[in-house]
Amino acid sequence: MKRLLPHPLLTLTLAILWLLLVNAFTMGHVVLGLILGWLIPFATSGFWPEHVRIRHTGVLLRYLAVFVYDIVRGSFQVAWLILKGPARLHPAFVVVPLELKTDLGISLLANTISLTPGTVSSLVSADKRTLIVHTLNTDDPDALVAEIKQRYEAPLKRIFEEDNESC
Repeated sequence: MKRLLPHPLLTLTLAILWLLLVNAFTMGHVVLGLILGWLIPFATSGFWPEHVRIRHTGVLLRYLAVFVYDIVRGSFQVAWLILKGPARLHPAFVVVPLELKTDLGISLLANTISLTPGTVSSLVSADKRTLIVHTLNTDDPDALVAEIKQRYEAPLKRIFEEDNESC
């Protein structure tokens, strides 16, 4: 079964994403979404460096809700900062020490940070122990690091790296 459907969750996600992109729920689009959802992971499965295993689905759903909330909230915060003027901005580069060990976890953390308005991941150290993040505005870099670790890194660690027995 794994040979015919290498990434079932990704297949479903891509099919749903297709339906959202075309903004039409017809049988033809459902079938096309499922075909694309199957074909893309099937064609790219040889390029995946590691097997993706979601260990805590509930944590993943909460993580996604927090992520969407932070995107919306960050959009309003960035808009407000722009309206106040650039003189009041306090941009900074912040070093975030990483507890994540897998390339997938680090990549998802870096992408989450970059997709959240007001922050962008700049560099992962060669030893994969730190991530440098640029923020548009911060008065307390340590609070930003703590927020990234609590809101994003800890859930990603539970979702992709911790065993079920340790929870």
